Amino acid sequence: MVQQGQIDHLLQETSVIQPPPSLVSQAFLQDQEAEYQRSIDDPETFWAEVAGELEWFKPWSKVFQWDYPSFKWFLDAKCNITYNCLDRHLAQGRKNKAAFIWLGEDGSERIYTYGMLAQMVNRFANGLKSLGVSKGDRVVIYMPLTPEGAIAMLACARIGAVHSVVYAGFSVGALQGRILDAQAKVVITGDVGYRRGNKVDLGGICAEAVQGLDLVEHVVIWRRETAGEPLPEKYVDFDQLLSEGGIHCPAEEMDS
Repeated sequence: MVQQGQIDHLLQETSVIQPPPSLVSQAFLQDQEAEYQRSIDDPETFWAEVAGELEWFKPWSKVFQWDYPSFKWFLDAKCNITYNCLDRHLAQGRKNKAAFIWLGEDGSERIYTYGMLAQMVNRFANGLKSLGVSKGDRVVIYMPLTPEGAIAMLACARIGAVHSVVYAGFSVGALQGRILDAQAKVVITGDVGYRRGNKVDLGGICAEAVQGLDLVEHVVIWRRETAGEPLPEKYVDFDQLLSEGGIHCPAEEMDS
């Protein structure tokens, strides 16, 4: 057990741990103060260089425009964040590199390479398309902290759908309010979530939240404990949707 004296000591810690020279030499940002000053002195050039590290379908005609009180960045440019998250890494030979590593509360581990993740995102994006989701449509994501939640977010961005992530701990009323605010036509959820050893009935909460909401056309549910059970009307199995989608889904061109 941590004693109060130990906590006080941690709060008052003033020592600095310096990184080894070998790590410093590999750092992308070598002179933070100089770069910060450059961003202040010439922000448009600075941020154009930063944006140039990404892949764009169409370059911008102007970096920044400020018509008080509104402002815009990278006018007329076209991009898709998932192309930068996935496609460019595949093109640069990172297909078999780990994109992320997920550790479950029960100690389980899943590793996703860029190649695996790209295929799953494309499959789920095509699955959403099969449900009638297209550019500009709204999707609410009410998922546990698992890779499936990240896949759902990336899939929405892939096809240009607007996704609203709702914390998987909110009540029926809070979820329903966000569905209505977004005017979401699809809700993506899980049957259960786990938090600190406790089970959260996400599926039950979602079922109550969408009851009577005609604007919700489909509920996609990822089933950890209820796989194989009959699904209510409007419900679609997450894994089935994933398995039936094709592995190729072009990234929608989006305004910057």
